[in-house]
Amino acid sequence: MNNRNIEYWVIPPDCDAEFVASMEDVLETYEKPYDPLRPVLCMDEQPVQLIKDVRVPIEATVDHARRVDYEYERAGVANIFMYTEPLAGWRQAYARETKTKADWALLMAELLEGRYSKCEKVTLVCDNLNTHTRGAFYEVFEPSRARELVKRINWCYTPKHGSWLNIAENELSSITRQCVGGRRIGTIGELASEIAAWSSDINAKQRGVDWQMKVDDARCKLKSVYPEIRL
Repeated sequence: MNNRNIEYWVIPPDCDAEFVASMEDVLETYEKPYDPLRPVLCMDEQPVQLIKDVRVPIEATVDHARRVDYEYERAGVANIFMYTEPLAGWRQAYARETKTKADWALLMAELLEGRYSKCEKVTLVCDNLNTHTRGAFYEVFEPSRARELVKRINWCYTPKHGSWLNIAENELSSITRQCVGGRRIGTIGELASEIAAWSSDINAKQRGVDWQMKVDDARCKLKSVYPEIRL
């Protein structure tokens, strides 16, 4: 068997009530109309291998494409944090050296006290990692500030094996194809610059997200996920 005979999927479990409950929470969240005072914000993250050129590439000419030596140097791993507000057609990617609770809490605080400073609450759709928690704020900020940040978040977790429900994952797929995939980016500074440029370019085009699946659709198309009720 070779790779052509394999397709990789995030396969949902069978008859899993907890999966269904979390999935329907997310789907109902996406069905709500846009409210600028209570926006829906999705976030996700992914690692990126930093790679440096060993020899200086030869730039493209009229006769030749850009030439890059096959030899390269691994320069560690960075992490991309993706935040997107689907109904506003906005997304922003951040580069960090690590993906700790502190990294996550600092970026969330930057958004809550910056872009969303005038919002009453922000509904946050994210996966259930141990770094995406209320307690993360208390490990970084004084209790009073941490409490104010926590109170302004309406938490909406995607179920385990249900990462496809997070719109931020789609944005990460886009930034991989359009910006960082198949390229040699050697430093976190260069990565930050490239993904910031990508975010600005895509936002300028005001590309929104047309999420089609509703709760009723899930109950029809994903019947195997729903438990059989036996009274």
